[in-house]
Amino acid sequence: MSHSGNHTAPPAAPPATADAGGGLRHTLELVRSAVPPLHPGGRGIVAAAAGGTLLARTLLRRVGLRRAGAAVGRFGLAGTAATALFFREPKRVPPADIGVVVSAADGLVALVDQAAPPPELGLPDTPRPRVSVFLSLLDVHVQRVPVAGVVTEVAYRAGTFLSADLDKASADNERNSVVIAPAAGGDPVVVVQIAGLLARRIVCDLRAGSQAELGSTYGLIRFGSRVDVYLPVGTTTLVRPGQRMVGGETVLARLTPASDSGG
Repeated sequence: MSHSGNHTAPPAAPPATADAGGGLRHTLELVRSAVPPLHPGGRGIVAAAAGGTLLARTLLRRVGLRRAGAAVGRFGLAGTAATALFFREPKRVPPADIGVVVSAADGLVALVDQAAPPPELGLPDTPRPRVSVFLSLLDVHVQRVPVAGVVTEVAYRAGTFLSADLDKASADNERNSVVIAPAAGGDPVVVVQIAGLLARRIVCDLRAGSQAELGSTYGLIRFGSRVDVYLPVGTTTLVRPGQRMVGGETVLARLTPASDSGG
């Protein structure tokens, strides 16, 4: 018995190649978002580590030392990966408020005290609130602008290379200081990059007259370090020793404009 009813054909499936292409792009986007980029100051070092590993492995294999070449390759790959991890620059989203001061670095709060800013800046030596953040080798080592405003001074001072977790490291170690006039008004905020026991270079991209964008990357300290932020006199800090900081995001304090102080 025959059936003459009409049947609607199912919709054609999209080409398999289109699905594969879209899936690959999506996967690459996920990987790109999960793996942070490298700071420009570390790209040459990572490239040198990778190139040196490849060269050593190739030379050893050519002279018949294949097992030694394989071992060098493994250790070199691990060292290159560790170096790349050190110089990572993850994306951060700062608060939508120009009246706050955020942490300039990832790490642990080592000190919350009162201290005069570095003398080479020529600022009044009146003690002001200071938050010191210690960066271990495992922390992100880029520094971020702590407050929105305009850079008024940048000063470098040579010094020693004591362990950055010591109290006297702020006074004795090599350092680079930046003074920022806050966009919200009031007295300046000072951020100081301090070299540590293993650090041998401080990178600072800011210059006097530069616009300071809250939370943006402005520098790098290579291999173990400390960052101090000096706040205007009378500012109340919102963090405590031992607290973990997220550079560019964790709020250290809220500024009070000069016109509102004492009111």
